[in-house]
Amino acid sequence: MNLILSKQIFSKLMRAVVEFDLIQDNDKILIGLSGGKDSLLLTYALATLKQRTKKNFSLSAITINPNFDENFSSNAENLKKFCADLEIPHQIHNVDISAAIKNCPNKSPCFTCAYFRRAAINRIAKEMNANKVAYAHHLDDAVETFFMSLLSSGQLTTFTPKTFLSRTNITVIRPLVYLREFQIESFVNKNNFGVVKSPCPIDGNTNRQNIKNLIATLGKDFPDLFEHLAAAMRESSIGELWSAPKTLAEMRQIYFSYVNRR
Repeated sequence: MNLILSKQIFSKLMRAVVEFDLIQDNDKILIGLSGGKDSLLLTYALATLKQRTKKNFSLSAITINPNFDENFSSNAENLKKFCADLEIPHQIHNVDISAAIKNCPNKSPCFTCAYFRRAAINRIAKEMNANKVAYAHHLDDAVETFFMSLLSSGQLTTFTPKTFLSRTNITVIRPLVYLREFQIESFVNKNNFGVVKSPCPIDGNTNRQNIKNLIATLGKDFPDLFEHLAAAMRESSIGELWSAPKTLAEMRQIYFSYVNRR
């Protein structure tokens, strides 16, 4: 099967792989395949890299069934065919995330879902002797995470294209980090990949969706907002900032240099 990516997508994919050194010879990469547009493109893109580059690595894919929808397994049948056409081993693994969310009412449903998904994928990766897990986060995801972190916690942070997990000895890679969401959507729709609708009961009603909408709204008045947020994620973007807050002991010492002790 001759796999073809658009020149624009392939160049951005290769930029991420080369710049962040994401793939080496003998890597065993487990792909997190939800069935959404992003993970479908990731799976196809990595299969394309395997076909078109000199790197010798293996691929497999896993789909987590979170038990949100009893018809999920039947709806995910096309994922098996999609992977079979790409010659990528694929499995569906059941994780009762729905129950976990009900048992953790004081935590964000998105946090609980992400935690249990990652835990399951990491565990299965270890069982398969995979040394890397690939996720389909793209540039919009990174910018939204960065902006959301600033607004919700006052911290300038986002996920990185490559993250080593010392507890599991697994490296997480995100080869799509230079791709915009609209580019992914356009390619997937054009090639009729067969997107599986998200079974998430709050899909489209999350904090992340609110941030996505806010960036789009602010972008009407500030046309370069997205690009500036993306640039601000770089370590080299740090300009003049206030110093870190002093401890109480440090403040007391300076305070008494101004006033008399009583």
